[in-house]
Amino acid sequence: MQFCDECGSMMHTEGDTWVCRACENEEPRDSQAEAAMATQDGQRDDGAPAVADAIQGSTETMQEPCPADDCDSDQAYSEMMPKPGGSYEVRLFTCVECGHKWRES
Repeated sequence: MQFCDECGSMMHTEGDTWVCRACENEEPRDSQAEAAMATQDGQRDDGAPAVADAIQGSTETMQEPCPADDCDSDQAYSEMMPKPGGSYEVRLFTCVECGHKWRES
């Protein structure tokens, strides 16, 4: 897969040239660089990502009302998890009573 140096869009091949569909920039194909590109066959499947659970590693609770309609609990486990991409963290809650999970909004 090749990305355009001008606009960042994905390029496609036309003969011996990579062509950008967005800005029509053209670049010559390089057989050595293309041989080094990862193919779907060469990729590995690490399985499904782990699901965050505020109960893991948490023994303390905090006062936080459960948003589940059929639960009147005001206690929840909480955990801070990094957001994908690492830009900031998000607080995850798990209700002590019913196990409902939600995140801080």
